[in-house]
Amino acid sequence: MNLSSLYKQLKKRLRQKRRWLSLGFFIVAAAVGLLTLFGSRSPDIAGDAALTAETLAAVRGGQAPQAYVSEEQRQTLEQIRAEGGTRDVFVRRSYVCGEEHGLTGRMRTEEIMSFHQEHPTWKVELDGNGSVTFTEQIDDLSPACKQNAYFGVDKTGNLSLFEGPPDNEKVIRTFFQLNTGYLESSLPHNSLEELKKGIPVIDMAEYNSVLSTFSEFAVEAAENVMIPAQ
Repeated sequence: MNLSSLYKQLKKRLRQKRRWLSLGFFIVAAAVGLLTLFGSRSPDIAGDAALTAETLAAVRGGQAPQAYVSEEQRQTLEQIRAEGGTRDVFVRRSYVCGEEHGLTGRMRTEEIMSFHQEHPTWKVELDGNGSVTFTEQIDDLSPACKQNAYFGVDKTGNLSLFEGPPDNEKVIRTFFQLNTGYLESSLPHNSLEELKKGIPVIDMAEYNSVLSTFSEFAVEAAENVMIPAQ
């Protein structure tokens, strides 16, 4: 059995289960919606009104509403502003899998402040050597991971993400312990061995699908399935 057929069988096993989960989620969401619709309004009406007025004022003035900036970020920006001068500025792109890091160039203080205003959601860090790093969180796989990332099982039975085939033992990230006995008893013979060879992951849809599929075989989830109701 090849990896493709193994993956298809796992997805088929969970398809019916997910239908019931989706129905349950819809019912809960509908109940919450009704409670919200007919429930009393928040006691912070005045605060909400002030926030709305502030947002409207910003929009009418041709400005976008300001993104939230933590106290730590405020202090970092204030230190950069107070010290002045020019600094090396780096941009780090942090992906779900992988990271990219590069020098943008040297910037004056006002240029750094302007760069922050252009990217208000990026984290700002002042390094020990005086350089500044802006970090962007990206909900995707890096280009390198899309070409060379594999799901597999490490030597201790954990579902992990590897750089290259699992045989190379270059673990990028470990997710959860698999109940290998339950996995082997639930799937055709040699399925675990096929998984150990690795499942290539080329996009976020497949990444999330593999995690969702194998979560049924996590130690805690598998134990709940195998323990009879009292």
